Amino acid sequence: MNQAQKHVIIIGGGFGGISVAKQLRGKNIKVTLIDKSNHHLFQPLLYQVAAAALSPGDIATPIRRIVGKNSNINVLLGEVVSISSKESKIYLLDGREIAYDNLVIAVGARYNYFGHDSWSEYAPGLKSVSDALKIRERILLSLEEAEQMEDREARKPHLTYVLIGGGPTGVEMAGAIAEITKKDIQSDYRNISPKDSRIVLIEASNGILNGYPKPLPEKAKKMLKKMGIEIILGKPVTDIEKGKVFYEGGEIESYNIIWAAGIVANPIVKMLDAELDRNNRVIVKEDLSLPKHENIYVIGDAAHTKNKQGQVLPSIAPVATQQGQFVGKLLAGRYTKGKDVFKYKDKGSMATIGKAKAVADIRGFKFSGFTAWMLWSVIHILYLIDFRNRFHVFIEWIWYYFAGKRGVRLITDRSSCEHCSIKDPQDKESVNVQGVKK
Repeated sequence: MNQAQKHVIIIGGGFGGISVAKQLRGKNIKVTLIDKSNHHLFQPLLYQVAAAALSPGDIATPIRRIVGKNSNINVLLGEVVSISSKESKIYLLDGREIAYDNLVIAVGARYNYFGHDSWSEYAPGLKSVSDALKIRERILLSLEEAEQMEDREARKPHLTYVLIGGGPTGVEMAGAIAEITKKDIQSDYRNISPKDSRIVLIEASNGILNGYPKPLPEKAKKMLKKMGIEIILGKPVTDIEKGKVFYEGGEIESYNIIWAAGIVANPIVKMLDAELDRNNRVIVKEDLSLPKHENIYVIGDAAHTKNKQGQVLPSIAPVATQQGQFVGKLLAGRYTKGKDVFKYKDKGSMATIGKAKAVADIRGFKFSGFTAWMLWSVIHILYLIDFRNRFHVFIEWIWYYFAGKRGVRLITDRSSCEHCSIKDPQDKESVNVQGVKK
């Protein structure tokens, strides 16, 4: 290594981390990008994997392919377990320690169960490919289970779907499930009908899509109700157990519970010598560095930053991307430390509710219905990093729009469904020779 080279470590291969790496490609800087996965995940479309509309490969791209064959960038598959800001070192799970000159922390966030982490066993969130596949298995297995039941009452928990959280993920997931259970099953199942399914969206506050400008939340609400989705507002969840959700004033029996009610920053940021907000996000300076350690930068979901109006920036992909670009240019010398500060350019927000149904706010212009859905589709395809992914997702969406068929309704792991009597054939302890459950 050239002695003049500085070493920049980037923790996290999400939107923020990848954006930093792209700005440093080909520079006289040694870059090490570390991630627990070998791929970059396009999280805004993760719910479509969970809803059997897309395959994981459609929204994930190997990190090495993204950064290319650049001699100054090294990609490591590993997990950072400790950070020493005093020694300027990071420590990996396998025992390795690596020194840095500059550190960029882009570790993202996980779902916040507000002190009830045990709920995650019964109400998984949607942050990774494995989360999406687990939810997909539950949804599809529940349909298969219900199809084989003669007792209509016994079917109900299998055909009831509860989404906790009225933000974009909860709204989009509710709409996607409605399309599966109230449209797709009409031609494929014989013993269950769309009328048998029940989809419930529970939000602790008094409205959905909080933060979206009026009248978009109300329009989204009307679209959801038109799709047959029940909306419970102002009723926080009080407990979750196997097959049941308790909320203020009621309870719902369901084997399909999905959590989308808020996020908290990755716990690793607690190791930094920095002030945290109530969601564990690091309160950073205007150039996204730490007040006490100017060679450490925190971006994306793990950073607490504000816009010109003093509002905390949301944990969304555009924020992480722009922050990554800024820090990358700062480290590459295109921006000046101590002079340039991060300024977020808000290009709008959008959420899809179903086929030809969406709401969008783009630089003050508000859209809903088919127009918003078309804008959402085009923008999301353009944001996909790999050309192959863009082409394939486009074809899948065109096929679904005209044919109304989801292409990835595959069940590959029955073991994830504890309540199902339809067990995996490889599970010899659960069936006898005739395939009858013991």
